[in-house]
Amino acid sequence: MSERKVLNKYYPPDFDPSKIPKLKLPKDRQYVVRLMAPFNMRCKTCGEYIYKGKKFNARKETVQNELYMGLPIFRFYIKCTRCLAEITFKTDPENTDYAMEHGATRNFQAEKLLEEEEKKVQLEREEEELNNPMKVLENRTRDSKMEMEVLENLQELKDLNQRQARVDFEGMLDKYKDLERRQRERELDEDERETKEMLDRALIKRLRDSDSEEETENAKDESRKHTADKPTDILTTDGSAGSQGSSSVVVKKQKLESWERSVGSLGGKGALGSLVVRKKPQAPDTLKGAGAAKPASSTASASASNGQPVGSSLSLLGAYTDSDDTNSD
Repeated sequence: MSERKVLNKYYPPDFDPSKIPKLKLPKDRQYVVRLMAPFNMRCKTCGEYIYKGKKFNARKETVQNELYMGLPIFRFYIKCTRCLAEITFKTDPENTDYAMEHGATRNFQAEKLLEEEEKKVQLEREEEELNNPMKVLENRTRDSKMEMEVLENLQELKDLNQRQARVDFEGMLDKYKDLERRQRERELDEDERETKEMLDRALIKRLRDSDSEEETENAKDESRKHTADKPTDILTTDGSAGSQGSSSVVVKKQKLESWERSVGSLGGKGALGSLVVRKKPQAPDTLKGAGAAKPASSTASASASNGQPVGSSLSLLGAYTDSDDTNSD
């Protein structure tokens, strides 16, 4: 394997290159090569666009009977990527480009067509000048006149620009500085307003939080007061304890009034006056039998006549030993 890499190979002394048989291949034989599309094209069969640089496995052949300054011209066959229609183009060494033959149309060829048209016009003019000297004079006169018109138009444009386009660079800079200063002041004002709004919102939020905390503390204090009050305090309040306390006080007062109407107060002076019957004056014969009870009755009557306070109604009841019923008996 190493002998294939050497520069000089061994040839035996009896080597005759004419004895080596030559392959008889056709001149228009084709090779399969890998290439890219040289320009943008559109298929005539299906209208598919093939952009420049798309890769194809193309067949290559040498064009017969066509040479440009001894250089051969090659033809390439490719297939459309959509309908598999055959498209052919060949090399154009004269214009250092490729020329489309059939199967597709070349896109974006306006510039090339314009250049070709200009070349044709130039060639026709040169042919006319060679055969007609008067045509040469006319062409020169026309060219000089056109050149003078172009120079005059250019000078007019320059004068117009000089008259109208007087730029005051200092004024422009002053205006730009003034605009920049106003922009900076506007940004500062916006920043200050935003910071003030943020502070106001934070203060309002803090006040709301403090108010809610105070309300919760007041509610806790009231609950503590209610729990610390005695159960009997509700009877002494004058309606400030609520509807439930007022109703309970009214019920108690009604019960007390009904009891006093039926029985009477126990602590009053004339509470049992209606139940006690005073002793009537007796005859002299009866006074002798009731001598034992006389001192007590006399003392009771004396105290009553003097207006002194009598004891309790029960004591007065006990002081009277006789009543109308005993007398009758």
